[in-house]
Amino acid sequence: MSTQPLVQAENLTIRFGEKTAVNGISFEIAEGETLGLVGESGSGKSLTSLALLRLLPPSAQIAGSIRFAGDDLLTLPEDTMRRKRGRDISMIFQEPMTALNPVMPVGQQIAEAVEAHHPELGRAEVRERVLEAMNSVALPSPEKRYKDYPHQFSGGQRQRILIAMAIVNRPRLLIADEPTTALDVTVQAQILKLLRGLSEQHNLAMLFISHDLAVVSEIASRVAVMQRGVIVEAASSRQLFLAPQHAYTRKLLASAPTMTTDRSLPLATL
Repeated sequence: MSTQPLVQAENLTIRFGEKTAVNGISFEIAEGETLGLVGESGSGKSLTSLALLRLLPPSAQIAGSIRFAGDDLLTLPEDTMRRKRGRDISMIFQEPMTALNPVMPVGQQIAEAVEAHHPELGRAEVRERVLEAMNSVALPSPEKRYKDYPHQFSGGQRQRILIAMAIVNRPRLLIADEPTTALDVTVQAQILKLLRGLSEQHNLAMLFISHDLAVVSEIASRVAVMQRGVIVEAASSRQLFLAPQHAYTRKLLASAPTMTTDRSLPLATL
């Protein structure tokens, strides 16, 4: 793992008019490392990920810096940033049931991600890359299913298709925004195992966003906890789960039921 962080956000602040949604946060992600960003809905997690891709609406006022491989993403020309999206930095969006185009074959949808960044490739080379990506996420019989439509796949398989789209151009950073929310527990475990394997195989840095600490504990080497737009605690995954320091982190942990939770008592409230 490189000693120089691949991603380094410093004093990142996001405002909408008079409302401060993200307030001066800083974090780093090294190559091959997974940082878990956790917090309740509305804490600023997804806004942070969209700032990394510079996909926030024009009404957003952004301050601070986000350096990626030495470049400040917030000051790059738009055409340069457009080349980085989907090629150097990719994102797995929420809700696999609705993120795919229902009237386009999945192979063609993955191929579009390749063609957008590699117009020099011929049709056969694009298809080869798509099949390689489908194989890498363990989709069954990719050659046969290349022309199938999203409704012909299960929810877990659709999530794998989205991951294939995100990794087909071999990015250096993968942003996973609640990638297992709509999936059952068994499929969640399969997707987490897949993402861990891809990170190790390709030395892929990952920002894994979730409100679920149990999920984050399965994949992240470090965890940053957000509350109301501020990172209130950051530590190694082991340290945070064994000895949380901030009251909000302790409440997050206490609010998650376990097999030993007394069901006669209410869960902790945030």
